[in-house]
Amino acid sequence: MRRGKVQLKRIENKINRQVTFSKRRSGLLKKAHEISVLCDAEVALIIFSTQGKLYEYSTDSCMDKILERYERYSYAEKVLISAESDTQGNWCHEYRKLKAKIETIQKCQKHLMGEDLETLNLKELQQLEQQLESSLKHIRTRKSQLMLESISQLQRKEKSLQEENKVLQKELAEKQKAQRQQVQRDQTQQQTSSSSSSFMIREAAPTTNIRKQLTRKMTVRFLQHLPCGSRWESGGSGSSAAAGSRWTATMDA
Repeated sequence: MRRGKVQLKRIENKINRQVTFSKRRSGLLKKAHEISVLCDAEVALIIFSTQGKLYEYSTDSCMDKILERYERYSYAEKVLISAESDTQGNWCHEYRKLKAKIETIQKCQKHLMGEDLETLNLKELQQLEQQLESSLKHIRTRKSQLMLESISQLQRKEKSLQEENKVLQKELAEKQKAQRQQVQRDQTQQQTSSSSSSFMIREAAPTTNIRKQLTRKMTVRFLQHLPCGSRWESGGSGSSAAAGSRWTATMDA
């Protein structure tokens, strides 16, 4: 049969309690020795009986060293726990401060927007009014400053455009002047060419008259030497007539 779970409680019988204490003490000391040997651990065991008698066990009989080490570890752990507790307390305090500050800022923002004014008294409303007037003054000052800067910038831009316009007008005037000069030169060349042509025509006219006179004289001399019955046919006048003249001789039957 399976053994049931034994309930741990104080043994009322004094003799039985003493016997159980002796047995369990011996087993506990034995287990402490085994764990120190098997696991190379430093073990310290202290037992006080009901009568106040001390029983102890320590690895290599170095109980004092183990107790000193225990005290140092306990102190360091207490300091660490205390520091963590202080840090946690500081964080909680800082959180509460920030939360209160955020709530205050949100309330001020609502008041500046004209909301939740019912909770303010007369003095607080006057302070809010002064704050709004001061803010409005700063806003107007900044607005005026920006407008002046914008006007100054536009004036500089206007001046730059005027200067650019002057330069363009000057370039246009120079181009128009150059075009007028070119037209005048072309007209002068045309007039010079016309004068030269008329002069050449006037020079050529006397030469033509002289040729006509010479042609007539040669024709007369030629006719004087023609045989009887010959006939002269003229194809025109001038140089063309001389080139196209022909004669025919007819014999009397």
